[in-house]
Amino acid sequence: MANSSATARCGIVLHPAGHTRSPAMHRAAYAERGMNAQYEAFDVPPDMLGAAIAHARETGVRQLAVSIPHKQTVMEYLDEIDATALAIGAVNTVTLCDGRLVGANTDWIGAVRALERDSELAGRRAVVLGAGGTAHAVTFGLLKSGASVCVLNRTEAKAVALADDLGAQGAGALSTVAERESDVLVNTTSVGLQSDTSPIPASAHRRGCVVLDAVYDPEKTRLLRDAEAAGARTIGGKWMLVFQAAEQFKIWTNDDAPIEAMADAFDRAGR
Repeated sequence: MANSSATARCGIVLHPAGHTRSPAMHRAAYAERGMNAQYEAFDVPPDMLGAAIAHARETGVRQLAVSIPHKQTVMEYLDEIDATALAIGAVNTVTLCDGRLVGANTDWIGAVRALERDSELAGRRAVVLGAGGTAHAVTFGLLKSGASVCVLNRTEAKAVALADDLGAQGAGALSTVAERESDVLVNTTSVGLQSDTSPIPASAHRRGCVVLDAVYDPEKTRLLRDAEAAGARTIGGKWMLVFQAAEQFKIWTNDDAPIEAMADAFDRAGR
């Protein structure tokens, strides 16, 4: 996205929209790089997604992030989807290129970079909680990084379907989490978002395991507090969000993202 006198319109589509810190991060990145752009949050219920994407196309919205619950259903409204997003089966990044809407996925990069702040992933045993769009991306990233993956979901059939699609080594019901050996555990469900709840019992945590919660509000979720109490190492959802947003910024602008400015904006938006 080149500098120009015209303001580029950008944003994120999700539902509900009240919790998102994406606008703060991207606005900070644009300001740091001197780019003339605005970034808004668009609260789009599921039955309005098609109309919202059509409106974005008609009004020339340059860039869209896509969040819960739209990461899979948005694919039917796009003109092109890159190979990685097709393999994952979910899109979180849409760019308007010569009148065409092109989908990509940066969630997997965000998860991998957040986890690699702690250690390498190759050879690790990972458990992914959930089977939605974020779970697809995280599973893809873990497998690509050389980890073995078991997918667990409240509806077991969805976990099995995800595992089959991506070649994960195992799948099952969420209720079996305590039976699964793991070095890494990633929560991709929305359980714990703005609430003091966890998708798994405290007794399921293991000492020495690395636990990443994609939920970032509150900063220290019940899942992470329980994990720390059991002797696990924890990573908050902030870093997954920052790193995936940084990759979005690079796709959209052909420029490296100002990570520190985006992380600081994330923190300020939560105060």
